[in-house]
Amino acid sequence: MSNLPFDSNNVILLVAILLFLGVLTTKFSSRFGVPALVLFIGLGIFMGSDVTGLIYFDNPKIAQVIGIFALILILFEGGLQTKWENVRKVAAPSLTLATVGVLFTAIIVGICAKYIIGFSWIEAFLFGSIVGSTDAAAVFSVLRGKNIRQNLEGTLEAESGTNDPMAVFLTISFIGFYTAAEINTLNLVFSFFWQMGVGLVMGYALGKLAIYSINKINLDSSGLYPVLASAFAIMAYSVTSMVQASGFLAVYITALVMANHDLTYKQSIFRFHEGFAWMMQIVMFVILGLFVFPGQLLNVTIMLQGLLLSLILILVARPISVFLSLHLYRYSWREKVFLSWAGLRGAVPIVLATFPMLAGLENSQLIFNLVFFIVVTSTLLQGSSIPFIGKKLGLTQPRKTTPEHVIELNSIGKANAEMVEFFIDTENDNIGKRIEKLKLPQGVLINAIIRNKELIPPHGKTKILSGDTLFVLVKKDRISSAKQVILAKKDTTDKSTLESH
Repeated sequence: MSNLPFDSNNVILLVAILLFLGVLTTKFSSRFGVPALVLFIGLGIFMGSDVTGLIYFDNPKIAQVIGIFALILILFEGGLQTKWENVRKVAAPSLTLATVGVLFTAIIVGICAKYIIGFSWIEAFLFGSIVGSTDAAAVFSVLRGKNIRQNLEGTLEAESGTNDPMAVFLTISFIGFYTAAEINTLNLVFSFFWQMGVGLVMGYALGKLAIYSINKINLDSSGLYPVLASAFAIMAYSVTSMVQASGFLAVYITALVMANHDLTYKQSIFRFHEGFAWMMQIVMFVILGLFVFPGQLLNVTIMLQGLLLSLILILVARPISVFLSLHLYRYSWREKVFLSWAGLRGAVPIVLATFPMLAGLENSQLIFNLVFFIVVTSTLLQGSSIPFIGKKLGLTQPRKTTPEHVIELNSIGKANAEMVEFFIDTENDNIGKRIEKLKLPQGVLINAIIRNKELIPPHGKTKILSGDTLFVLVKKDRISSAKQVILAKKDTTDKSTLESH
């Protein structure tokens, strides 16, 4: 794999350098507005055999395994950061985009690839299927902190978290069309609904099991709880995949269920996986960059064909699929334009592009090179301009105040009480109330308030203000009732619905 003399010290040093450079690239990413994944890929290409020659890597099986493992943890972290109340409002349109939208995109791109590249019809639709889905890693990383309207951000995140089954299903189906003498259409239809349905059920069941296990098991070290959560993520993928259902969908649903219930060491689990997901992004995109040979990619014909197909995907296929898929839903034309532009491609298409290589298809290397070119151009053009497009279309919202997490307080060992963190947002009904006026359940005590990064020792006369972070000592069986009181929302008739213009 490396052109350096094989030695354990060399390998460890190389990994350290890659991680160090990967972390540094995130600073350039935020400063220059370039998505980090593009810089990670560039780092991999630079370290590869066609540039510096430090590492030679051309094993599609290893690239696929690393890519899938990384995507499991990235999807899991994305699900942990997703609020069900935001997703619930846009579940139907998101699922429509994740299924019908992917199909429309695959058909349009496939037809264009047939005449531009000269593929056979099966190869063309296989190519369209590979680039048909948006990528969770790209969407989660680019949208986070950009102040895009909540319904649009929720739609894109839910779409990217649930559209992998459709892309995988189409990709495997067309590989089957290519290699098999005859195809049973009824079996294909059953396979799709099996993948989606069982993926949803397994994800929900394993999410509930994870919540029960984490809350009930008393481990000797608090550092083991995030590890246990990771184990459930990996198990969700593997067990679901073993029954021929969508492991990626199961992982996302598992995380979504866990994120929206009370968990022991919840903040520790979230922060651990945030760092873990970043590390997986660095490793995955660097590996995928190593797998690319610029000598093959920087071919004038491939570049022109790839650029043309990328523009068709961005400006024709994605907008048509969005407008057709959301025709029955209450989105304005501006919102549809934004959703069209923000359909980022990333690791998933590149990982799917290794499937034809492993199946031994004749034009698999050409397919991989074109997919890689499309992903890079899509991410550069779209990812770097999403905040600008959102602002120009008037689809941004005021920056939300979020807790700084200044203090780290954990569960109290094996006792029946926890220190729970509550953030008071602008919609909280307790703003302006004194603590003594709160109808807190028996056994609930507000121990500390963080206000403007300062510690406020609370007493009965202390008023609750917007932006406060409350640290509350509460018995485990009273967490739910305490949450209802402390996080009560203002009574308003302004219900959150999808905007109609």
